Amino acid sequence: MTRDRLFSFVLLPLLLVAVGVLAYFTFRTTLQIDKLRQQSVLEAALGLANEKAHRLDRQIIDQDNVLVAVVDPESLGELGERWLPTAARETPTVRAVLVLDENKTVLAFASRASGAYYDEEAFRRLLVQRITVDMQLAEVPNDELRHLHREYASQSYLVSYWYRARAGRRYLVVAWHDVGRIVKETLPTLYSERPTPGETAAPQSRVNVVDEDGRIIFGPPLRSGQFTVGVRFPTTLYNWRLQVAPTASEELSSSVQNRRMLELVMVGLSCLVVVAGVAAILVAAERERRMSAIKSDFVANVSHELKTPLALVRMFGEMLQSGRVTTAEKQREYLEIIVRESERLTALIENVLDFAKVERGRKAYELSEGDVSRAVTDAIQVYRYRAEREGVEIDLDAPTDLPPARLDDRAVGLAVINLVDNALKYAKGTKTVSVRVQMRGRDIAIAVTDQGPGVPAEERQRIFDRFVRGESTRRESRVRGSGIGLALVKHVAESHGGRAWVEAAPGGGARFLFTIPTLRGREAAQRLPPSPPARNAARVGGPDAAPSAHPPDAARLGGPDAAPSGPDGSASEPARREGGASPPPAEAD
Repeated sequence: MTRDRLFSFVLLPLLLVAVGVLAYFTFRTTLQIDKLRQQSVLEAALGLANEKAHRLDRQIIDQDNVLVAVVDPESLGELGERWLPTAARETPTVRAVLVLDENKTVLAFASRASGAYYDEEAFRRLLVQRITVDMQLAEVPNDELRHLHREYASQSYLVSYWYRARAGRRYLVVAWHDVGRIVKETLPTLYSERPTPGETAAPQSRVNVVDEDGRIIFGPPLRSGQFTVGVRFPTTLYNWRLQVAPTASEELSSSVQNRRMLELVMVGLSCLVVVAGVAAILVAAERERRMSAIKSDFVANVSHELKTPLALVRMFGEMLQSGRVTTAEKQREYLEIIVRESERLTALIENVLDFAKVERGRKAYELSEGDVSRAVTDAIQVYRYRAEREGVEIDLDAPTDLPPARLDDRAVGLAVINLVDNALKYAKGTKTVSVRVQMRGRDIAIAVTDQGPGVPAEERQRIFDRFVRGESTRRESRVRGSGIGLALVKHVAESHGGRAWVEAAPGGGARFLFTIPTLRGREAAQRLPPSPPARNAARVGGPDAAPSAHPPDAARLGGPDAAPSGPDGSASEPARREGGASPPPAEAD
């Protein structure tokens, strides 16, 4: 014990601390390496984004420089002749060129439009009325190229402008760049993701352009991630943002995450394996200890249940054999006691044998089409004699017009007898035990109701587990039991496709129920997906029904105990149910 405590309270915590320290430093080193790797990738992506943004700026500025050389204030009448012949080749994005004086009067206008000039006239009015106001011309020195990028009437405009001075006068030269052409022709040429004829590999990055509101102007949607960067165009389309994501950004992110998680998981798993191994040993030892105690209690209870009827049968048999009983009335009384205790012993042995088959997984029921009401009635008729001897009336309501079901008559009868026997043993003072057979949805429900103290809510599920007897029963009752009866009832119900549970009876007491599907209900259940447990409980058990949620071991067993009580029913009043044998019998003369 001292060695176990030393391991549990000293060595195990030290081992956990050591594994935790190792995991901390490993994870910290992994994070630092990942940060450096991410930083290098981000710097490369940012450099690529800046280079692509400057590429568009340079192209637009190069076109503006061509216009600077072409536009001469001294020969404004020759503007179209000097520019238009080479416009498509040297200034492909420029749609129109205008020259204004200091009073914003248009002195010269040249456009590449080949049809109606409606858009050009609209732009001329917009330029004079609004665009020149936003240019802040008073701050513009001569021969300095500037750009204005802004939306007017939900349409994006890009204009280049500069002042030229001639003969003491200043002339404003404005180049209207066609934004639509930039998006449709220039951007695809500069940022195409398709490899060029000389390239064989796919591009290493994906590009798109978005406006101030994040709407995509050009390019595919990019998944925002830790390797996606965005930069504004420096001088031209400065209200738009160029976004670049490495084509392998998702793979890089996934690789970083996977590597980090792998290293962390490996350390965590090593710690978990150690802790789980120790915990498994401790849990297994505790489970074995509890199971050993439960089985010892079971053996003691069953031994007591077997010993009592055998002792009585032997005692009264010897008295009859010795000839000391002279009156016929006493002989008849002793013979009745022997018969009752024999019946009780037989029922207990049948319960134990059935439970042993269930434990070994060899218990199988012979299901055939039959009448549930008849099976219940036959079982009650067998048990009614004993109930009458103990002054208890069995109120049976078993309609004969219920639909047929697939059942094992003997198993159903055993379950009913166990429930009725429980009512007689643990609900002392009950004058009437009610047995009802009725429809609940597609199932036939068998309900046994007593007038006893009932079953505490916190124990209504546990009592259907094997070897389990309620705490209140063991504290307040001298009634002995094996703890397998209700487990057998539950097993019978579930083997027939139903379930078993207990609920509070109206007016006090307990109501034990188990269900058996009808033939039609079984066929419907096979065609439809199974309903959730909560809905089953509401359908079958009513508002007070407790769902039959048990551990796997309990679900494999289940049901009440069917051992009749002693001839005088001697037992103190209980507050619980369980399956098992009955109390000690009455004493003889």
